[in-house]
Amino acid sequence: MDAAPVTVTITGAGGQIGYALLFRIAAGDMLGPHRPVRLRLLEIPQGVRAAEGAALELQDCAFGLLRDVEVTDDPAVAFAGANRALLVGSRPRAAGQDRADLLAANAGVFGPQGAAIAAHAAADVRVLAVGNPANTNALIAATAAEGVPADRFSALTRLDHDRALGQLASALDVSPSHLRDVTIWGNHSNTQFPDVSHATVDGVPVVDALAQRLGGADAAVAWLDNVFIPRVAGRGAEIIEVRGSSSVASAANAVIAHVRDEARGTHDGWTSAALVSRGEYGVAEGLVCSFPVTSDGSGYRVVEGLDLGERVRAGLAASVAELAAERDAVLALGAL
Repeated sequence: MDAAPVTVTITGAGGQIGYALLFRIAAGDMLGPHRPVRLRLLEIPQGVRAAEGAALELQDCAFGLLRDVEVTDDPAVAFAGANRALLVGSRPRAAGQDRADLLAANAGVFGPQGAAIAAHAAADVRVLAVGNPANTNALIAATAAEGVPADRFSALTRLDHDRALGQLASALDVSPSHLRDVTIWGNHSNTQFPDVSHATVDGVPVVDALAQRLGGADAAVAWLDNVFIPRVAGRGAEIIEVRGSSSVASAANAVIAHVRDEARGTHDGWTSAALVSRGEYGVAEGLVCSFPVTSDGSGYRVVEGLDLGERVRAGLAASVAELAAERDAVLALGAL
């Protein structure tokens, strides 16, 4: 007997990241090769035609796991019965727009979506905020979703995590699969802190492996501070400069990986995701902050009890300060 279909709602489904996601979800890359899916594509009215075109292509692919596709501009319809909600669509920053204006614009998107999730989604719904500023957009949606447990909401820092793996793999000349326990702390912004203090490569501490490859401990620390951390934190801007537009395929891949590991388990080591803080590592309760996380298939949980050195604590504190400032700005708007 076939497994019960999972209803997946994607907002901004007519955009580039949404387009890159749809076919991989329908092919089983996210939830597994034996899990049928129903897709609900939510768009603003002017984006509906693009989403309808993607729906036609999905039909033409004849995916065996895809039960049906519905395109709508009505959040009540889009989130009806949703088991997974991928909040991809957001208001991008306009030229000359400050961060407060950006937060206000996105509060008008993610607040109503959170309310629609509470009113219409399935009881087991899990929500991933992808559109930026992702951490605070997740906070807005979670606050508006009255009655939905806060631990059902997360924000995407898996892209930052995977970027960190890619940089380390290149520096150490290994496959990323040889690396374990890298962490992204804080906000999905250039204040994030990519941390390798507990990471290993083939069982060897990454810091030791870098020291051996780069010519000593001082050289390893210099590379981490001056190359690795700024490059991971600034990779999105680098891609825009080189490609001429923002990350699409890598962002979609990170969404797939985030949900796959949350739903099917992390198995070996941890990954990174932004969750609603319960006070772990001194992060104020309620902020959506990136932590090291694991899952047994029932949802992400923060890896607790790690010893954080002075550099990591300072980096985390700076990023948390930014998250608190964003929260306060949204509070001032009356959106929380």
